[in-house]
Order: sequence, then C-alpha cells, then structure tokens
Amino acid sequence: MTACIVGWAHTPFGKLSGETVESLIVRVANEALADAGIAASDVDEIVLGHFNAGFSAQDFTASLVLQAAPDLRFKPATRVENACATGSAAVHQGLKSIAAGSARIVLVVGAEQMTTTAGPEVGHNLLKASYVREEADIDGGFAGIFGHIAGLYFQRWGDQSDALARIAAKNHKNGVGNPYAQIRKDLGYDFCRTESDKNPRVAGPLKRTDCSLVSDGAAAIVLTDVETALKMKKAIVFRAAEHVQDFLPMSRRDILKFEGCAVAWQRALDEAGIGLTDLSFAEVHDCFTIAELIEYEAMGLAAEGQGARVIADGVTAKDGKLPINPSGGLKSKGHPIGATGVSMHALAAMQLTGTAGDMQIKDARLGGIFNMGGTAVANYVSILERLR
Repeated sequence: MTACIVGWAHTPFGKLSGETVESLIVRVANEALADAGIAASDVDEIVLGHFNAGFSAQDFTASLVLQAAPDLRFKPATRVENACATGSAAVHQGLKSIAAGSARIVLVVGAEQMTTTAGPEVGHNLLKASYVREEADIDGGFAGIFGHIAGLYFQRWGDQSDALARIAAKNHKNGVGNPYAQIRKDLGYDFCRTESDKNPRVAGPLKRTDCSLVSDGAAAIVLTDVETALKMKKAIVFRAAEHVQDFLPMSRRDILKFEGCAVAWQRALDEAGIGLTDLSFAEVHDCFTIAELIEYEAMGLAAEGQGARVIADGVTAKDGKLPINPSGGLKSKGHPIGATGVSMHALAAMQLTGTAGDMQIKDARLGGIFNMGGTAVANYVSILERLR
C-alpha cells in the first residue's frame, strides 16, 4: 500500500458540443484538485492519458494540463498512451512515481474528444490499436476485429447471442443510474437481442447494442502517498495494481482466452491477498459485449466457454454475487479512450466512499478494475479499498 486516491472529477460522457480536448482537461484538473483540497502548487507531477491517434489536431498535449492553473507551470508533465488502456496507464505511471519517492502528490488526467471526427476516420484511428500488418484490413474496423473474435467464440462454444444481449441489457439498465453516462436508457433484453433497423448488425454476430460508444469526455484523480492521504478528508488505497502486456498480433495467441487479462487478475488478487469473491464489485472493459463475456472467464468467474452461465444466473447483476459494471460500463457510459481508465478509478472511488448515488453498491468495501488496450494486449488491474 504505497498510494491512495484522495480526490476525483468526472465530466459527462457523450457528444459534448462546445468542448475541446483542452477545455475538458482543464475542467477535470481543477475540479479534482478542488475535490481533494489540494493546491496546484502542491502537485509534484502530472500524468495525462490521451490516446489521440488522429482524433485531435493537437497531438502534444501534456502541457495542456498546465492551463488549469498558473501554479502548475514548471511541474513535470508527461502524456502516456497504451491504446484503450491509456487512462489506466496514466494512473499506474502516477503510482510508480509515488512508489519511487519522486513524487508525493500526482495529478492524473484522462481525456479524449472523438465525436468531431467523421465515422470512417474514427474506424481508421481505432485500428491503430491493432496489429496493423495483419489486422487493419479486417472489415468493420475495430468492431470487425471483435466481431471476428465473437464469431470464433461462437464456433468453439456455440451461439452466445443470448448472453451478449443479457450483458448489453444489464449494462444499459445500470447506466440509467449514472449521471455521467452517454446513454441513460434501459433498453431491455428483447431490444438488445433482436436485430432491427434501430439495432442493426455491425460486424460478425455483433449488433449495435454490442458495441461501446464513440464519446467525448474526461476524468481526473489525485494520487498521494499513504502518509499524506491519512491527513486528507478521504482516502482510497491501492491494495494492488498490476500491468500485463501481451503479444500484439492475435495470430500469436489464443484470442479466446484473454490470457493477459487472466494473468493480471491473478497477480492483483495475489498481491492484495484476497479472492475474487471478496470483491464488492468490479468495473471491467466492455468495449464490446463479447469482451465482457470472455473477461468473466479470464478473471475466474467461469470456466472457458461457460461465461454465459454467469450472466444468465444473475451473478454479475447489480444485486448479484459480484456486480460487474454498476456504472453501466463502456457500453452505456461511453468510451472516450484516454478517459476510460481514469473514469473507472474515479467511479470505483465513489462506490467505496458511498457517494455513487443511484450506482451505489450497498456496503461496498473492495473494488476491482480491469482496463484493456487492444485485444487483451494491454491489461491493467487495480484493487481498491477505502482507507478513510
């Protein structure tokens, strides 16, 4: 236990007209510092998670955080990127600085603006998170890649359309209670299960309701060492923080196992000294419903090919044995890439302080986070607990 979250901020996710990457960054940076009760002058380091890959003309963005306050000038600021896990990469970089003793207080910001980019270009930008040499020509962009994974899963384990629809319906139902979510509508199982003009097939067996959203948004957290955190009004401690990187080409892995995800979860649980069932909830990376399904198996909720039983039995429902994505996940909340991992940590901190409103899990004590970049290439797991 070397670091804690002591403050956070979160914008709504969605199509945010009138906002820019800069304005989003500035907004959450100021709000997170205010929430923590920490002056900008006391920040030792800044880490920004911003994927970009063509979404913003401004590609050199670390110093945009300094726009939030004059006292941030001359602070070390670094932008990090690790595909869709960019936000968690920023969080974990902040943890490393605190563990190394080079910083006592770190401001971590994640941001992305995606909706100003035309549809075809969105697909082109997202494919940069694949192994371009082999995978960039798959039809349907990144949805095509996960549609391909879903098709392979169906071939090995049978048609799982019911399970995918249940995951989508669960997350949309949960998202109704999330004031930051892009879609706050309970779509219901029947709508998610049925192909229609409003829910067309997108790629392989995946329909629109199986795919996360193109979004704008930002989130920020303030990290401190434990000694400093104990003097603050609230403190969420990291019981574990693990990062596992796997091969980039899908051809070098059994893509249906998400082995990097499995290793990250096991290492984190071992580090925390707990079992999976000790968690009160988990926020996981449901960029596509097939990803959440395979993650059930990788994290140990089900054997290979049996993930459908978990959702059918209500295990991952908000009132289940291990609620998964009580925020609505990426599916409902939205997925502004650089912000997603930071958002997961902020929302988990809300749960553990009992301030999650209609998202709240009763008596939440331990929270798990899994943020993934690419096709289970970059895998980050955090386990959080309230310290005060």
